[in-house]
Amino acid sequence: MKIYVISGLGADFKVLEKLEFSEQHTIVFLDWLIPEKDETFSSYVERMAGKIDESEPFYLLGYSFGGIVVQEINKIKAAEKVVIMGSIRSDKEKSRLIKMGEITKIPKIIPASFFNDKSTMFYSVMRKIFDPQNPKVLQYFRVRDPYYLKWSIQRISEWKFEENNNVIQILGDKDIVFPIKNSRPNYVIKGGTHLFPAIKYKEVSKILNGIFE
Repeated sequence: MKIYVISGLGADFKVLEKLEFSEQHTIVFLDWLIPEKDETFSSYVERMAGKIDESEPFYLLGYSFGGIVVQEINKIKAAEKVVIMGSIRSDKEKSRLIKMGEITKIPKIIPASFFNDKSTMFYSVMRKIFDPQNPKVLQYFRVRDPYYLKWSIQRISEWKFEENNNVIQILGDKDIVFPIKNSRPNYVIKGGTHLFPAIKYKEVSKILNGIFE
């Protein structure tokens, strides 16, 4: 069966490349699309879902922001199973920082230039909250279009979703982006920062293969 996979904000397959799946599954990575000017989230989700063949059963796997997107895709193209890693099942699980962004509308006000490669502040913040002990953390940020980054952060802060208990959630207990204290995950990765799929890949692979067996 096919497993459609979406990576995290600004990341491509590299952050998930060490995960090992059973040979019975075909892994299909859905690359991030650059949002159109003022594109709605629902329109973007439909475009992201465009490569999914719903004529046959499939699974959805999303990491971080990708976890949010696969849950939205599941509403229009239902999967056999939906698994999210380092992500949240509802807006009630948002961190205090993300809720602050929602209330203050700061992500909308911040200029796109803030996310430019020449602006080191954004990437410095990302390194600190994703995994401050990992000097190679920025190698995973490979989709760096400023508009895409600004648009995506707005969508995360605004996201509203009722918890779906059928969504399987895997969280790291050291995750700062989506703190475990706000959620009731099905699986907990001990010592896992937000980058646990890349750092704890053997443990994560074992869990995933158990879920998708």
